[in-house]
This record gives sequence, C-alpha cells and structure tokens, in this order.
Amino acid sequence: MCLHGAGRGTAVDDRGEPAMPAVRVSDRERDAALQVLAAALAEGRLDTSEHEVRSRSALRARTADELAALTADLPGPTPTRSEQERKDLREWLAEWRYWLGGAVIMSGVWGVRCAREGELTYYWPVTPLGVWAAVLIAIAVWPRDDGGPEKG
Repeated sequence: MCLHGAGRGTAVDDRGEPAMPAVRVSDRERDAALQVLAAALAEGRLDTSEHEVRSRSALRARTADELAALTADLPGPTPTRSEQERKDLREWLAEWRYWLGGAVIMSGVWGVRCAREGELTYYWPVTPLGVWAAVLIAIAVWPRDDGGPEKG
C-alpha cells in the first residue's frame, strides 16, 4: 500500500520508506517481452490461449512491473552464437588483464627482493606466469562442448 508522506508530497510504503515510482516501459521493451512469449510458445511452455492473453497484456502494459509479471515464470532468451562468442571473448580478455596484474605484482616482489639483496636473482615469476598463460591459451584453442546432444 502506498501512502503519501505528511506534507512532503512523496510516496512512502507501509514501512515509511520512500516508494519506488512505477517505471514506464517503451515499445522496445514490449517487443522484447513479446519475443520471450513467442519463444515460450514455440518451445511448448505456453499454449496458444495463454500466449494470446499474455501478448495482449504485454501490448497494454504501461509499467515495467506489469511487463515483468508476464514473463516472470519463463526462462530468458538464449543468447545467439555471436552474442555468446563476444561474451566468451570479453571474459577471456578479462582473464589476461588479471594475468597482467599478477605479472606486475610478482615482478614487483621479485624486484624488491633483488634490490634488498643487491643483485639480480633468478626471475621466479616466469614459472607461475608461464603456467597461467598456458592455461589461458589452452582455453582459447581447446575444442569445447557447445551443449548439444552427445554423440557416442
């Protein structure tokens, strides 16, 4: 239940905290919801009459809450192959940034140790960095299971 604050003109909920205003949806958001409903119909998750009712409601929806309620019990759309490949590439590049951060830290530790001893010693970070890089390269070139049916 939403009540107006005393003299402030702001809506508050039952706990006296400011209520979130309803966010109006755009045509693009309605279209996205209709695509989710169409995919659910094609997958057999909805029958035709329920799809029709939900589609009409999606077209009439004014707020994000109304739209979200229509697809809340349905899984989100699966990403396309190109979307999944872009996501995988971003994650792989992020791993290389972590590798670089590790290289900077380990090289710093090695450099401080060399400075304290007054001589250059074996560059020990090469071992963990080499193993880490080999794993990252193996991830990039190793064939992966796309989740399709197994053959055997």
